[in-house]
Amino acid sequence: MQSTTLTERVGRRVLRLVSAAVLVFLVAPVLIVIPLSFNESAYFSYPMSGFSTRWYAALVSSEEWRLAVVNSFIIGLASTAIATVLGTAAAMGISRPSFPLRGFIMPLLISPMIIPIVVVAVSLYLVFAPLGLTSSHAGVILAHAALGTPFVVITVTATLMAFNWNLVRAAASLGAPPLVTFRRVTLPLIAPGVATGAVFAFATSFDEVIVILFIGGAEQKTIPRQMWSGIRDQINPSILAMAALLTVFAITLFLVIDWLHGRAAPAADTRG
Repeated sequence: MQSTTLTERVGRRVLRLVSAAVLVFLVAPVLIVIPLSFNESAYFSYPMSGFSTRWYAALVSSEEWRLAVVNSFIIGLASTAIATVLGTAAAMGISRPSFPLRGFIMPLLISPMIIPIVVVAVSLYLVFAPLGLTSSHAGVILAHAALGTPFVVITVTATLMAFNWNLVRAAASLGAPPLVTFRRVTLPLIAPGVATGAVFAFATSFDEVIVILFIGGAEQKTIPRQMWSGIRDQINPSILAMAALLTVFAITLFLVIDWLHGRAAPAADTRG
């Protein structure tokens, strides 16, 4: 066993310190909201005047917040379903070796996550307004599906890079129709990538605020838009309570993604 030199030991310790400093820099501004949500006073600052759950009670009793939560989940789940189907189908197509113009089409598919969101929101408004899709759940769902589809395309495409297409050919040679082959052979193997893309698509819809300001109306108010309205019109500490809940929810989503990546690794080893 080789012994490490003094320079290597010092370098490792410095790297750990730098990594810890970067982690604190990134995470501390987010986690600092959680203690403030239990502040007894209506101030967004430290030191806290006391411990209270009054802002969580106000959150639960508010009709506007309940509507925002319901809208966020309805829009998020519906747009995620659409984005998952479209993104998986697109990834299946461009991942085939014989697919033409792959280098040209791929940037077009992921363009909603590259172009500034304000430009995307204005473009969607100009397209949806003549069609009567503004201020409607259908319009917001389609808009969020367009934002979430690129994430599904990227994750499923990455999963398909290790996919053995000989399995599809073998199923076809045994007489299996394309849909049966996809359902019984392809989908079980790429399911972790599909699920990861779906989680990213749902998180994109759940956190989005710019497009909802352009496309949505009063009946389509989501959690981010309700928070935006609360900060702009009247500072309400219940926003901190919702921010704390969203932080916990986001951490849960990332834990789910990490678990899905863990599921994908053994599948990739099996294919290899």
